Amino acid sequence: MTAVASTAWRNRWQDGLLYGGLGLPLAFVALPLYVLLPDHYARQFGMPLTSLAGVLLGARLLDAFTDPLIGRWVDAWLNRSPASAWWAAWPAAVALLLGFWALFFPPIALTGSAAGLLAWCAGALVVTYLGFSVLTVLHQAWGARLGGDEVQRVRIVAWREGLALVGVLVASVLPSMTNLSVMVACFGVLLAVALGALGRGPRPEAAPATAPGLWREDLGRPWRNPGFLRLLPVFLLNGIAMAMPANLMLFFVQDRLQAPTQVPLFLAAYFAAAALSTPIWSALVRRLGLVRCWALGMALSVVAFLGTAWLGAGDVVAFTVVCLFSGIALGADLALPGALLAGVIQQAQHQQAEGAYFGWWNFATKLNLALAAGVSLPVLAWLGYAAGRQDPDALQALTAAYCVVPCLLKVGAGALLALWWRRPAAAMLPTSASSSSLSSSPVPPTETSP
Repeated sequence: MTAVASTAWRNRWQDGLLYGGLGLPLAFVALPLYVLLPDHYARQFGMPLTSLAGVLLGARLLDAFTDPLIGRWVDAWLNRSPASAWWAAWPAAVALLLGFWALFFPPIALTGSAAGLLAWCAGALVVTYLGFSVLTVLHQAWGARLGGDEVQRVRIVAWREGLALVGVLVASVLPSMTNLSVMVACFGVLLAVALGALGRGPRPEAAPATAPGLWREDLGRPWRNPGFLRLLPVFLLNGIAMAMPANLMLFFVQDRLQAPTQVPLFLAAYFAAAALSTPIWSALVRRLGLVRCWALGMALSVVAFLGTAWLGAGDVVAFTVVCLFSGIALGADLALPGALLAGVIQQAQHQQAEGAYFGWWNFATKLNLALAAGVSLPVLAWLGYAAGRQDPDALQALTAAYCVVPCLLKVGAGALLALWWRRPAAAMLPTSASSSSLSSSPVPPTETSP
């Protein structure tokens, strides 16, 4: 196996594929973890929602708290050399694959014991999340260190997130076409190919290793950056608004719409629209700026998603339309915040600390997922909903948790973006000789985006 190639980002489609390719298997594995797993354990093994929520919450919280430390390790590997970071990624990939397999194939002896099954699920989740976190933080920090102006940063993130959406599309369709064994095997092949491609793609420049004994200072560096502190609350609130429907989507489709066979159609429409909208959002950034584009995406999401509150059994076409417009809004949520964060790092001159930033960034992401799973499922159970219930009170509770509450949170995130970020942070956003503030002025023209 060859070492990391000595190349820089040259704005070629080959660079985008080689760097962004790892996003495909990481997103492929994320969909079953965050969408299929709760429904699988509830329906296949009869796991009570409250018990399942406790395991998901605990594992995700533990995973979230390890991300900042992982970010510090990633910085040390990248500062030594990109090759060191690339080699360190392989054990993480093996752990991710083994943990993913264990989650969906627990020992038969444990399936009759609720306590044993919960313990197995918790252990497999810890291993899976650890491998996933190392690869995710490394991939994000690697991309941020490739640098460039705001247009290049958006392009780098767009390749990563666009290929991630391809991975989600594959994962949304594959389980209905084959079985779980084939799904796990396909994931293993995709992961090995993508990690090998990263080693042959554009790489950041190596930097001197951080002086021994200063790791606590490096880990806390993001918290001394006012731009990061202003952006993080927006990202948190918006992330919770995205995570709640992800956890409840299968329950809504099966019990409110009563259309379980249409799940692949809904997921494909949602993620295909997101993937196709990525170049559109990249083009809009050149005219509106990153912050305004993100706010526009939030508004589109609320307008589109509120329509689900009036849907009922058999409304397949209407929900497909909702999925399409919500997917377009998702493209903004995926491509723009990461580019904003890369600009904050660059403006603060905190290069070579990208791992620390993305470690805390992923901590926030997983805190969102933990809160969404740990709060929404117990509240649903407390309100009287259980998987399979279709009486009016249960469906009303499901609709409120799936649609109304996320829209309110999205509105709150948009308000924070306008009040806490746009004007106070405008002076801290990155500028260059050919570009002005991201929050107010157009980004200069560039070549076609991926």
